[in-house]
Parts: sequence; structure tokens; C-alpha cells
Amino acid sequence: MTPFPGERSETRGALPDVRPVRSGPIAPRSALAKLAAALIISLPLILSVDVLSAFTALVLSVPVLLCSGLKPREFWLRTAVLWIAAPLSAVTIALYGQSSGAVLFSWFVVHVTEGSVSLAVATALRVLTIGLPAIALFATVDPTDLADGLAQRLRLPARFVIGALAGMRMLGLLAEDWRSLALARRARGVADQGRIRRGIGMAFALFVLAVRRGSSLAMAMEARGFGARDLPPRTWARPAPWTGADTALVLLSAIIPAVAIAVAVAGGTWHLILGPA
Repeated sequence: MTPFPGERSETRGALPDVRPVRSGPIAPRSALAKLAAALIISLPLILSVDVLSAFTALVLSVPVLLCSGLKPREFWLRTAVLWIAAPLSAVTIALYGQSSGAVLFSWFVVHVTEGSVSLAVATALRVLTIGLPAIALFATVDPTDLADGLAQRLRLPARFVIGALAGMRMLGLLAEDWRSLALARRARGVADQGRIRRGIGMAFALFVLAVRRGSSLAMAMEARGFGARDLPPRTWARPAPWTGADTALVLLSAIIPAVAIAVAVAGGTWHLILGPA
């Protein structure tokens, strides 16, 4: 019987590695190292909203984007939502953000000031600074590799890790299920009218299908012993090694927020969000 991803018996050898090979120094690194790097880059930058630290971190993140292993077209497609969300968030904050400094434009409830414009620019830069490295790092992460790392390195419960992995694998089927539902409704002649009603009906059908598939998967996993608590420690089909290059990636990623915060503090623009006004 073919083992579920992440499982093997003691008498079987490791499964062959059939994962796609990507170019770039960061692409072959451990999934756990990429997760740690993304968190290290993102979390310190949430503490303050200022232009200088965000711009510095964005410039320092360029090598991460270039070394991620993403091709130009793939990079722009994956990050398209950020390039839309960043200016939209900036416009919203500029129009309705906290007013301070000289008034540049005022009409009804809209007050655009120097302070709101500065906050808008800082917010847009921070959306890009936090989002771009995270997407570039996670785009080359295989869910099975991440599950292996969480279970073997962080010692998280195998039941939780494998359940989460199964759920992540099922997410990829939602788009195909939606397409199948649309084709089925079109074949029945009910897909060309009432778009709102059709969308609600398809969403409900997709929800029911997802629940049924989840129930079937849960029963299959229970039947194979994934829910048992009195079994010996579970073994894994693929090892999750941690190399010196993974450690270097984590250490180098810490340089980005450290330098950005240092530059902002030196420039006098650093201000903790939760600190005193």
C-alpha cells in the first residue's frame, strides 16, 4: 500500500525525491528556514510605521527576491495582488488617515495632510516590504517539506502536522472543483442567467463538496492509524535536514530588519506603534 505523504514503515526505504528543481541560492533551502526568514523579516517591521525603515528594508530585500528562484513572469503574477493592494491602502490612509501637519486638501470628511500622506507612503512601502519577501520565500516551499520540517525539527505532533498537510493539499482542488461545477451547470443550461444567484449556489455546492471530501479523507486517515495515540513514534518518508546554508539564510534575513530599524532610529523617524505618543 502506498504510504500517505510523510509516512513510511521501518522496513521501507526513503521515497525518491520527485520535487521540481529551481535555480537560485534560496530555492533549495529548507522550508523551515524559509518560514523562519519570512517571520524574521516581517515581524520587527510591524512595530513602527515610518518611511525610512520601510524603504531601507525594501531595498535590502531586493537580493532575497533575486535569489528566490522565481522567474520574472512567475514573480509578477504571484505578487500582483501586492502591487494593487499597496497603492489602494496608501490612497485610503491619505484620504481618511490621522491628520497632522499642514493641510494639503480638504473636502467634507476628507482631509489630506502632510502627516497622512507620510503615513500613506510608509504603509504602502510596508505592505511591499512584508509581502514581497514572504511571497518570494513561500513560492518555492513544498507543503510536504514544510510538514516534514515542522514534525522532525520542531517536534510538533504528527497528528496535527499531517492533518494540516492534508488540508493544504485539498485547497488546491477547490479551483478545479469550481471549474467542474461551472461546466456542469453550463451543460444543464443554467449557467448564463442570474449570476449572483448562480454564484451563491455554486459556493454552497462547493462548500458541501469540501465537507464531504474532508469527511472521507478523515475516515481514510483514521482507518490507516493516523488518529491513534498509542502507536510507536511515526517515521517519515523524506528526511528534513538542516544545513549550514539554512542557518546562514536565517542569520542573513535578520540583517534586513536590524539595519532598517537602526537607520530609522538614527534618522529619528522610528516610533513604536504601541509606545508613547
